[in-house]
Amino acid sequence: MPDIIHTAVLSLGSNIEPVANLKKAVQLLQSCGQITAVSGVWESEAVGSNGPNFLNAAVVFKCEYTRFTLKGLVLRPIEERLGRVRSADKNAPRPMDLDITMFDGEVVDQELWARLFVARPLSELLPNLVNPENQHTLLQTADELHCGGGAIAHPEIILL
Repeated sequence: MPDIIHTAVLSLGSNIEPVANLKKAVQLLQSCGQITAVSGVWESEAVGSNGPNFLNAAVVFKCEYTRFTLKGLVLRPIEERLGRVRSADKNAPRPMDLDITMFDGEVVDQELWARLFVARPLSELLPNLVNPENQHTLLQTADELHCGGGAIAHPEIILL
């Protein structure tokens, strides 16, 4: 067991074979660390493109990697293994998108306060996380964002 264990909160998204790719991403993550919590799966419209709807989820992931090595040695290789090809269009459809939203208790992706597809799954794992700018909890933020356009829960999809 390594001396230092880090906790990352990861956002997962897919709009190419999304059910299979989300499940495979969770399996691959488990081979590199420990998943201690998993959100439900939520469907939302693609942002910035006319592509198919995305399925999104979030996980709490414990590992020995620093934030930067986690991205380079674990997340990017998993995205590539599942068929992601990065292009000039950052909103293109993709089999897998893995993002570090929080690392060791620190918010590293401010989109969690602005994007329903990030906020809704994370609000299941961290409902009482407070936005320092307006003092709203993540659950309140997700509910507010939901008013502008919905996300559909998929309780039939179990990732872990």
